[in-house]
Parts: sequence; structure tokens; C-alpha cells
Amino acid sequence: MKKIYVLDTNVLLHDPKAVYAFEDNDVVIPAVVLEEIDSKKRLADEIGRNARYVSRLLDGFRSVGHLYDGVPLEGGGTLKVELNHRSFQKMQDVFSELNNDNLILAVALNYHQEEQEKEEPKPVILVSKDTLVRIKADVLGITAQDYLSDHLVPLPDMYMGCVTLMVHPSVIDEFYSYRKLSVTSLNLKYQLHPHEFVILKDEMGTTKSALLKVDSEGRKLEPLYLSNDPIWGISARNAQQRMALELLLNDDIPLVTLTGKAGTGKTLLALAAGLMKIEDEHKYKKLLIARPVVPMGKDLGYLPGEKEEKLRPWMQPVYDNLEFLFDTKKPGDIEKILAGMGSIQVEALTYIRGRSIPGQFIIIDEAQNLSRHEVKTIVSRVGEGSKIVLMGDPEQIDHPYLDASSNGLTYVVERFKDQSVSGHITLERGERSHLAADLL
Repeated sequence: MKKIYVLDTNVLLHDPKAVYAFEDNDVVIPAVVLEEIDSKKRLADEIGRNARYVSRLLDGFRSVGHLYDGVPLEGGGTLKVELNHRSFQKMQDVFSELNNDNLILAVALNYHQEEQEKEEPKPVILVSKDTLVRIKADVLGITAQDYLSDHLVPLPDMYMGCVTLMVHPSVIDEFYSYRKLSVTSLNLKYQLHPHEFVILKDEMGTTKSALLKVDSEGRKLEPLYLSNDPIWGISARNAQQRMALELLLNDDIPLVTLTGKAGTGKTLLALAAGLMKIEDEHKYKKLLIARPVVPMGKDLGYLPGEKEEKLRPWMQPVYDNLEFLFDTKKPGDIEKILAGMGSIQVEALTYIRGRSIPGQFIIIDEAQNLSRHEVKTIVSRVGEGSKIVLMGDPEQIDHPYLDASSNGLTYVVERFKDQSVSGHITLERGERSHLAADLL
């Protein structure tokens, strides 16, 4: 049976092609949604870009037919801009405020009640990324759901980059004897991914164990290349941090993704690896560090000063880690060090668009606040001989239209897990301090 999907504004601003995601069902865009999209189209960010795309998309449909009558979609459904179901009368007893969210709810409610009077009513579903709008819809008796078409996997099912296997002790002995193992010798019912880490433990209960890594072809298990020697004064404090350094310092893996909660060492490890590759090994020409300018809490607004002064509040976490690595003693020392070196560049992602970046070690912090389109734009900037590291916490998102399953970082982790050019590890143990670890 066909369904009627009523779309909230945030769905179209999150995915401007969302109208194509509902197969052969009817898609309804309330008129107030057009007004909200119009108010966003002048923004210079991703939301503004999507608002302009939706505007052009709807304008293109006008050549097919009248939007208020409904125009056919490729999947067999119809698209309609709704004008006749926006009456607020039936909403007033429950939600009396005349705001845009309630007007969208009114359209869904009027459709729902109209369908209930028919012999074969169509289900009416409100699609919104706003949790409170979905709750209000439930209060009104309207089916509501999140926009899930771009969700890859639930966060608990996300690729971790490491697996622990219980094996017979003879398997561990074989590895230590020959320094390699065939993946097929483990008799697994699932496939291991290239550069995935494997911890072998004795199923008999002894302390015998081994830490291995799958090769780039996914066929063999090999020992880790690196020892646990300090990298720019930083040593791995747990197994996952050692795995992270293994990926970061491997020149044959141009794309590395690191996820984990705050305090697990993502930024510090990436910076230490980048400094070693640039200053000690001279593998890359420059260390480029960037992060999206998305505020946590109330926005600071426009900041005074030159570009470096404007960026400092957003990039302070990066400077904190650089001050630790360089062991600076006085305020302002890190700026003098960076100016003297000339090989470290700290940027906002705004300045990366349109560039080609060859021969550089690129670190993108807080990548969970990037959309799919933004992360594609950034990864496509990577030139010949460069390495890019994307890191962040998918559970700590400040972007209004992204969540743990739809952000750009999760997208890259899941899409590249089978590729030999990529490696991933999830850091689980906090190492910042005992206090921070207890809070995590």
C-alpha cells in the first residue's frame, strides 16, 4: 500500500535529494518548508548549499507539472507542495503556538485525519530529524520517523578495526614460529578486512596471546611493524593506541580514520606521528591540521583580528597538544616555534576547499561534524604522496542535522573498511587522566 510522507525542512537541508528516497510513495512538502528553505539559501555553509540545491530541484520539477497538483517521481511516487492542508484549527487545543514546526505538524495531522475517513486510508508518516517534532507528532497520533536513508549502520555495529579471537594455543605458537598466519587457518565464518587488527587469546584460559594485523589483501596475518618505542616523547599506553600508531606511521596507508571518546589520545597520537614523518623522516613536506568551525553551545559570533587570531579559539585543542609535544614553558612560545619551523600549518576547513594538497600529512580533527558531501570534498583534495587522517567521536556531534550514523566520519569508516588504502581503529580507553577516564 502506498504511503504519504510529509517532510520536515531539516530533512531537505540534510539531504537535498531526499525526495527520491521514498520509492513509489507520495512525498508532501508543506508550503512553510519552502519559506524556511528560502531563509537559508544565502548561507555560505553546507546548509546554504543544500537550500540552493533544493530550490533548483523544485524549480526543475515545474517543467513537469504543477507542484500543487503533484508531479511524478522516478520511483513511481509523486511530489507535491501542499497548500490546502495547512489549517491550524485542529492543532490549537494541543499546541497553540503558531510556529513553523506546528504548521508542518498541522499539515501531517490534516492529511492523517482526511485519510482516516476513506475506505482504504493511506498511512501518513511525518519524517523529521527533529526529535521534539517527532514526539509532538506522536502526541497527535501521527506516525513519525527519523530520516534513515543515509544511515549506514547503528553506532554499536560500526566497524571497530580490531577483533579478539579465542583460538587453540597451537595457533598462537604457529604464529610465533613462522611470524605469519593464513586467515583461512582461523576457520572464521566472516571475512577480515585489510589492515584490521586481530588479538589472539588462548581458549584454554592461559595468558598466552598475540597481536597481529591483516595484510593489505586480507589474506595473511602479520606481526605489527612498529615496536613500542616513544614517538616524539609519546608511547602507546594501551593496545588500541599501539594499533593507531601502526596505521599512522605506515606510508602505504594513505587514509587513516580514528574514532573514540574525548581523552583517548586521537589528536596527540596523530600529531606525534605527523611530526615524526615530517621533521625526522622528511617523508612529507608539511603537516596540515584542520577542523570544522562548529561551535559547542552558543556561537561566539564574528571574532576580531587577522585570520590566525580568528581561528585560535576554534583551534585551541590542537595548540594544546602541540604545546605538550614541544614542551613549551611560556605562553606564546608555540607560535614562535611554529613560525620558525614553517612546516606546520593550522587551518579551518573553510580554507581547504578548492585546493590540491600533494606531499602533505593532513589531519582533520572533529570530522564527525562533517557531512558526507563535505568529507568527500576534503578527501578529494588529497594529492599525490599525501596522507590524510580523519578523527573524531561519532557520539559527540555539534552539527544540527547530523547524528552518529549519518555523519561524514562514520561514512568514511564504513565505506573504506574493505579498501587496501585505508585503515581504522576505535580507541576505547581514556588516557587523559584518572578523572577524565572515570567520567568516560
